[in-house]
Amino acid sequence: MNFFNLDLRKIILLLPIIALPLISINMQQTPRPTEWYGKPFAYLASISQSGYFSFSSEVRNVTALYLNLIDIKKENNQLKHQNAELTTQLTAMTELKLENERLNQLFQFKQKSKMELLGAKVIGRDISIDHATVLINRGSKDGIKNGLAVMTVEGAVGYIFRVTNKTSRVMLITDRYSVVDGIVQRSRTRGLVEGKSSDTCLLKYVNKSSDVVTGDLIVTSGLDNLFPKGLPIATVELVNKKPYTVNLEVELKPIINPNKLEELFVVLNANNQDLNPEEAEEVKKL
Repeated sequence: MNFFNLDLRKIILLLPIIALPLISINMQQTPRPTEWYGKPFAYLASISQSGYFSFSSEVRNVTALYLNLIDIKKENNQLKHQNAELTTQLTAMTELKLENERLNQLFQFKQKSKMELLGAKVIGRDISIDHATVLINRGSKDGIKNGLAVMTVEGAVGYIFRVTNKTSRVMLITDRYSVVDGIVQRSRTRGLVEGKSSDTCLLKYVNKSSDVVTGDLIVTSGLDNLFPKGLPIATVELVNKKPYTVNLEVELKPIINPNKLEELFVVLNANNQDLNPEEAEEVKKL
């Protein structure tokens, strides 16, 4: 057969195959001086072993690096999850802290007030652009009825206009159908505060000769039997004296931001009630 026809290439290929077992046997025997004819085989074995060791070492290093990367990725995912949980807990704790501060402020105001105040929470808002109202978690079972004033420690909010057993609808002072009797605190000029937009009111029916300037504070007059006298409503932002008209055009900015309402008071005995000196002082500080 042609396979048995020896040539140089076959001899070169066969030599390592024959040499490796001999080298292995030689390594297992007691070390002794290498004969001259074994030195080439020993050199080849040394190179083979060194190459194999380097290759296996690289394989082990790459494998260890890969496994390490897997562990790092897993640990990173765990840390991200823990960070998300801690962030959520921190947010919840911050909300609780802020709510506690607001409720504490309301409680202290109620303790100092002579008015009969019922605390309530905003649980809904009117999505209609034609109205500015909020829904609170107090109803007729809590003694709520139509026409009661609604306020916070900062000032007037609005009044009750629709009541169910467990909830009530509050018309905010910014509602275009809202009307509150007001007075300029500095000059005692009277007018009607009417809603205009979500963040604007008007002081209407104010004579041109009246003393009203930008920055004046408008407070409740108490004459409408809705609010106690002296409760802040809004500040004057613009006074316009239009020609050929008998009244001033007075634009107001409400003290209360309707979009930020969360807790409030319903005044159960607002008729003929005035803010006492301590209440007035508290309102000035806010």
